[in-house]
Amino acid sequence: MKLHSQFLRLHGYYGSEASVQITLDEMADTLECTHRNALNIIRKMEAEGWIEWHSQRGRGKRSKLIFLVDPEEIAAISMIKAIDRHEIKKVMDDIKAYTDSAKLPGRLQGWMMQYFGHHTQMNEDKEEIDILRLPLRQQIHTIDPLAMNLLAESFVASHVYDGLLTRNETGEVIPHLAHDYDVSEDRMTWVFYLRKDVYFHHGKTLTADDIVYTFERLRQHREPLLYNFIVKSIASITALSSTCVRFTLTSPNEHFVPFLCTSRAVIVPSGLDEAAEHDEVRFSGTGPFKVTELNSSMCILVAFSSYFISRPHLDIVEIIQIPWSLPEQNTEAQDGADPLFHVLLGNNHVQQNPGKFNSHTLVRKLLTCNTRKDGPLRDPDVRKHVFQCIAYEDQMLSAQNPGTSKPAAVDGTYLVLITIPQYRPDAMDIAERLEQFGYSVRVKVFMPEDFKGSIRMESDLILFSLLMDRDEPLRRHDLYLTLSSHVESSVEKSILHGLDQILLIQDADKRLRMLQQMEQQLIEQDHLYVMYDRPFQTSFLPSVRGIKPGSQGWVDLRYLWFPPAAQQNK
Repeated sequence: MKLHSQFLRLHGYYGSEASVQITLDEMADTLECTHRNALNIIRKMEAEGWIEWHSQRGRGKRSKLIFLVDPEEIAAISMIKAIDRHEIKKVMDDIKAYTDSAKLPGRLQGWMMQYFGHHTQMNEDKEEIDILRLPLRQQIHTIDPLAMNLLAESFVASHVYDGLLTRNETGEVIPHLAHDYDVSEDRMTWVFYLRKDVYFHHGKTLTADDIVYTFERLRQHREPLLYNFIVKSIASITALSSTCVRFTLTSPNEHFVPFLCTSRAVIVPSGLDEAAEHDEVRFSGTGPFKVTELNSSMCILVAFSSYFISRPHLDIVEIIQIPWSLPEQNTEAQDGADPLFHVLLGNNHVQQNPGKFNSHTLVRKLLTCNTRKDGPLRDPDVRKHVFQCIAYEDQMLSAQNPGTSKPAAVDGTYLVLITIPQYRPDAMDIAERLEQFGYSVRVKVFMPEDFKGSIRMESDLILFSLLMDRDEPLRRHDLYLTLSSHVESSVEKSILHGLDQILLIQDADKRLRMLQQMEQQLIEQDHLYVMYDRPFQTSFLPSVRGIKPGSQGWVDLRYLWFPPAAQQNK
C-alpha cells in the first residue's frame, strides 16, 4: 500500500516527462527516506514493472528514471486496496495531490460503481446492517449553517439538523421541532411551542435556550449569508420557558415562516462555538442521522436511534467525495448541484433498467450586467447587443426562429465575466460566442465564498444560477436584492420597492408570481438573461423503496430502504 503512495508522490514531482535525470539524493528527499530505503523502493517499483532505473555510480551522479505506467493506473490499484482496508481518505488525498483524477481509468470507475450503492454487512452482534455509499463530486467543507456555501453541504445538514418547521411532500409548511405556533395580528410577533424530550446527538435535551442561541448566532454573524434579509428582520428572540420561544420582527415579513424550514435556520446546540474542534457537540443536531466522521474526503452518517419522529431505515450512510465523473454520470448537471445521479443504482445497474425520480426542481442559469461600473454595459443598446450575440447560436438552431438576423460585429469592446468554478464551462462558452462578434472577454473564476462584494462590482457580466425548488420565493427575493446592488439607482429603487411590497403578501403563490414578474421586467430591460433551465433527475433500481424528495430536490435519505437480497431476486 505504501509503495503505491510513494509512486504517486514520485510521479507527482517528476512525471511531467517520460524520463528524468535525477540523483539518489533527490530521490531520497522526495520520498522522505534514507539512501538505502530509496534504493529498496526503486528495486520494488522495478520489480512491479512501474519504472526503469538506469543507475550512475558515484555520489552526485544523475541516474535516469523512466516511468512505465500512468499514475492513474496505480491510483486505481491503490484505491481498491484502500477501500478493503478502510483507508480511503489517505488514498483519496494522494490521488488528488499526485494524479489527474479526471482521467482515472474505466476499470476503476466500473469497480467504484460496484463499491457505491446499497450493501449489507454483519456488525459485532451478528446483526445485519444496511449501508448506503454515495459518491459526490462536491467536497463537503462544513455543515455548519453559518458557513455552508454548497448544496452538497446543505444536503448533509438537512439530515443532521432539524428546523422549527418543515415542509411535507406537497410543500406545505408544517410543525417540526415546534409542535405549534401563534402569530399576532400585526404579523410581527411569533411564538413557538417546542416538543418535549427531543435530544441532540450528544445527549442534551433541546430547550428554548438552543433556539435563542441559534438565531442570535445568525444575527451576530458579520459575513453576508443567504437569506440575510430575513435574519436582519428579527428584532429579538426570547425564551419564555424551556419549551416556548418568542420572535419579534422589525416589520411584517411573510418570508419568515418559509425561512424556518430552510437549512440556514436549523437548530444547533447552545455552546457550539465554544466547543473544541473534535468535541462531539461540533456537528450535533437533532436530526435522523448523526455525524461520526467528517473530513476532506468523506462524511459518515449513522442512524440516530433516539430521533423524535422515527429511526431511519438505513443504518449507515457513507458519502465519499470523488473528483471525477463516474460512468453514466449526467455530465450536463455540472451546476454545483451534483444531483446524486448514481447513488441509488447499487450493484450491476448497467444490466438493469433503472427508473427515474423527478423532483420538479430546476436549475436556472442566469447572466446579469453590472451597470454600476463605469463601462460599456451602462448603455442599454450595448446590453441588448451582448444578449443578442449570446442568443444568436441557439436561435439559429431553433426551428422557431429560422429567420433571425445576425447581430453586427463590434471592435474589441472589453468585458470582464465572473463566475464560480462549477460554471466555468458555461462562462467559456459565453466568452467564445461574444468573441465571434468582436468582443474581448476575460473570464475570472472565484470560489463561492469570495463571489461577492467588491469582486462583483469590478466585473461587467456575472454568471450565476437560481435553484427553483421549494424555497424558490426566498431564493428569488435574495437574488434580486443582490442584483439591485449592481444596477443603476433608478432600477435599484424599483427593485427594492417591489421587494418591500412582496414581504407583506401572505399568499405564497402570489408572492412567487410577483417575483417572477420582477424577473420578466429585468429581462425586458436587458439587465438579466436566462441561459437555460435544467432539471434534477435521479436514477434508481426498482428495488429501492421509500423515495421521497428532500431539500433542494434531492432524495431524502431518512425514508430510503432496500428489501433483503433474497426478496429482490424473486
